[in-house]
Amino acid sequence: MQTLAHKRGPLLGRRYETERLRELIGAARTGRGGALVVRGEAGIGKSTLLTYAEGAASGFRVLRAGGSQLEAELPFAALHQLCLPVLGFLPELPAEQGRALRAAFDLATGTGAPDVFRAALATLGLLTAAGQERPVLCVVDDAHWLDAASAKALAFLARRVSAEPVAMVVAVRVPHEAGYPAGGGLDALPGLRVDGLSDAEARALLAAQSHETLDEQVRDRLVAEARGNPLALLALPRAGGFAPAELTSPPVGPPMAPLVGPPVSPPMAPPAAPPVGPPVTPAAGPLTAPPAAPPVGPPVTPAAAPPSAAVPTRVGHEFRATLSALPAQARLLLTIASADPTGDPGLLWPAARGLDIDLAAAGAAATATGLVEFGTRVRFFHPLARTAAYDAAGADERRLAHRVLAEVTDPVADPDRRAWHRAQAAAVPDEEVAAELERSASRARARGGAVATAAFLERAAELSLDAVRRIERTLAAVRAHLDAGATDRAAALLTTTEGAGPDAFQEAEADLLRGRIALVRADDNEGPTWMLRAARRLAALDPERSRECYLEALETSLLVGRPNGVMDVVLAEAKSAPPHPPDILDALEDLATKGHRAAVPLIKEALDGAEGSLWPRHPALAIVLAAELWDPDTHMRIIEWLLKNGRESGSPLVLRLGLAQAASAAALAGDLDEAMAAIAEEEAIADAVGGPPMFYHRLQLAAMRGRRGEAVALFDAVMGTVTAMGQVVANVHWAKSVLHNGLGEYQEALAAARRATAGGDLFTAGFTLPELVEAAVRCGERPAAVAALESLTERTEACATPSGLGVAAYTRGLVTGEEGDYREAIARLTDTTMLPYRARAHLLYGEWLRRQGRRQDCRPQLRTAHELFSGAGLEAFARRAADELRATGESARSRTAHARDQLTMQELHIARLVATGATSKEVAARLFLSPRTVDTHLRNIYRKLGINSRRQLRDHQDLRPAG
Repeated sequence: MQTLAHKRGPLLGRRYETERLRELIGAARTGRGGALVVRGEAGIGKSTLLTYAEGAASGFRVLRAGGSQLEAELPFAALHQLCLPVLGFLPELPAEQGRALRAAFDLATGTGAPDVFRAALATLGLLTAAGQERPVLCVVDDAHWLDAASAKALAFLARRVSAEPVAMVVAVRVPHEAGYPAGGGLDALPGLRVDGLSDAEARALLAAQSHETLDEQVRDRLVAEARGNPLALLALPRAGGFAPAELTSPPVGPPMAPLVGPPVSPPMAPPAAPPVGPPVTPAAGPLTAPPAAPPVGPPVTPAAAPPSAAVPTRVGHEFRATLSALPAQARLLLTIASADPTGDPGLLWPAARGLDIDLAAAGAAATATGLVEFGTRVRFFHPLARTAAYDAAGADERRLAHRVLAEVTDPVADPDRRAWHRAQAAAVPDEEVAAELERSASRARARGGAVATAAFLERAAELSLDAVRRIERTLAAVRAHLDAGATDRAAALLTTTEGAGPDAFQEAEADLLRGRIALVRADDNEGPTWMLRAARRLAALDPERSRECYLEALETSLLVGRPNGVMDVVLAEAKSAPPHPPDILDALEDLATKGHRAAVPLIKEALDGAEGSLWPRHPALAIVLAAELWDPDTHMRIIEWLLKNGRESGSPLVLRLGLAQAASAAALAGDLDEAMAAIAEEEAIADAVGGPPMFYHRLQLAAMRGRRGEAVALFDAVMGTVTAMGQVVANVHWAKSVLHNGLGEYQEALAAARRATAGGDLFTAGFTLPELVEAAVRCGERPAAVAALESLTERTEACATPSGLGVAAYTRGLVTGEEGDYREAIARLTDTTMLPYRARAHLLYGEWLRRQGRRQDCRPQLRTAHELFSGAGLEAFARRAADELRATGESARSRTAHARDQLTMQELHIARLVATGATSKEVAARLFLSPRTVDTHLRNIYRKLGINSRRQLRDHQDLRPAG
């Protein structure tokens, strides 16, 4: 029917919508892909528009998928539906991507747990390969019921197909169903809102779909009650809302096929006996997780529900009215069918026969309603019809349906679905079923199905007889919800443990989970507080675990930007702990009370143990402590460990942390190309996973680069975010102090440096002290300079690294005016990686010499400073050195254009990767792009650099790897 409607012309009342779809498909036909999310209430015609898109995409390969309310916890189910027709292209993918997709779809053993974003990237590769033969249209219906993994993967794809001959059309119901995600990132994509038909269009639709002429009063009543909803217009008359005699007047003219609305298939009677042979495997692929529990009880319509919400509810009521008139056995057959999301007659008929249902009579009566058809698959007229069939049954009937479905489900081939049906059949707690669900949760976790894991564990907790086991399973379900990103659900479930009598260990675990929930909520800063509470609970029961909780509280406070108050509490409480081997908490206590000389040996011990030390347990804290020691070598070892583990594990969080720190280290080393490349890769991963922005590395790059406009805009943007507090603010002020010192704006630099050091933050305060000293000296505020120098000297002498001692030496020269201090600084910094600070030593020494009237001596120092600053792209300090040189009568050499000045961060990263010999596929995998997109970037790179080949890119001086 929908195809016929498309052939006749535009859909009734949908000119704008169909035009948008044709534009999307036309662009994909020329290689400019895109996505469109069709949003609207139930029955408004979203599926019809998807069918229209399929008809308009002549010559396209059409891939279809759909969400299911009863399979919303099945990981990768919808993605598997979409990819199934193009799995033949799997051999064309890089080996790692192929393994990721096989793991996601359970197509191979021993491939490890699937990773959503590697699977999404592999899917992009499949679509790209398929698109080389002919354009691809991806059609996804009922996306509000997508499993979480598929929703994330599809959102990723939608943001990555712009350079591919791929169009994506996704239908999402709004408002979203209670308890279901808002689209897993799909909500941020370009949208098309579908509203109701006008009264004139509604009358035209009624006339087109009816074989008889409706009574005028009945027609007007239908139009008024349907409120422009096509499903209501088509379903209300046939669902029992009107008596047959009310509906008709004598027919006028031949019948017409309807132009809008869901298809109505002719009734098909079920077989008299169950089909012979194996059951039909659903298109979603092998099952490793159960469906979600269907809603229990009739839907509750709010007293002041808007008309758009009331219409689908009215349709549902009419469906239930039709069902209530059926014979008991027909209602029971429909209940069983509605409880089985696979639509597999190989399960339905044996289950029904187990209850001695007369299949022929019950099937005929159910089919006569027009709400369901029985064939090779059991199909309901609309998702609302399935829900109505389930809701219309009593609780006992629903449990009976699940019991017989469990009995006919293969316990070997499909143990998880069987466990889920058994759970839904249980009226009282049942430890045997709870344990079976727990085993299903373990299998789901191994496949990366965090949502399924949470659903199994939550139901297992409900069925647990023992209170302790119930709390254990509830806490495990909370952890799984957090892993799945369902923060609100995790928080709500955690409240059920309050006052439930958990033991002290469980109470501590609950507090830790509350802290982790707070950590991922942008507006909740109570995470460290909850973790401190957990540490206190465990102090007497498990001192070692308690100290780990204290460290977790401290690290969490670093991540949310509020370390100082938390550190004070941590150290005060940890001090009273029972005797224990010296650890990092003792080191931090010594740092706070005795200073760096007492604390540094313990900190070094904690950082020097490689993988067995602080790094894997608390990497963010380890990074901050390495920076506090002015120890770039240890900092780099931690970064390399993070990058290695992040790439091997596929953890976006670990990899992003490693890349952000790599960018910071590169900026502090004056390697702006490397910093920009690391930022580009971190941004690509953040975009792929929809993660919150990280600021530190961008601030450090902006400070070192010294472009006032870009830097100030970034500072303002960061300060305007909800996370701008504590250490984030301190980092902004450090960056401002560096920028203004480079620009020679010393009053502004001094004000910023004072703000950056006021909180005494680890790393930030210490790194700001040299900026404070220089700005204070230039502003004539010697007492402030002397005090800051004393603090810096205490730190750097205790750490005794060449970098720290070198920076302290030139800072001391600013205060003492001793030439030897500048010479010492240059000598100590010569062999370090910290180029900006080495160049600062030459600059300050040259400035001092010029002010001493030693013009000939100062020129080599200023010249060296300018060459170092200019070559690295540290523009503010380079101009300052050039100005000093001009004051001696010598002009600074003009800097030649660099690739980084002409390319975006992403283009620079791609160019550097290709210059090392990486293929487009390898670059694409690293940056979560398609090879075709990489090739598009390469064409832009060639144009900007005035070259035309990969060989010339490899030979480009600015892109050669260091060393």
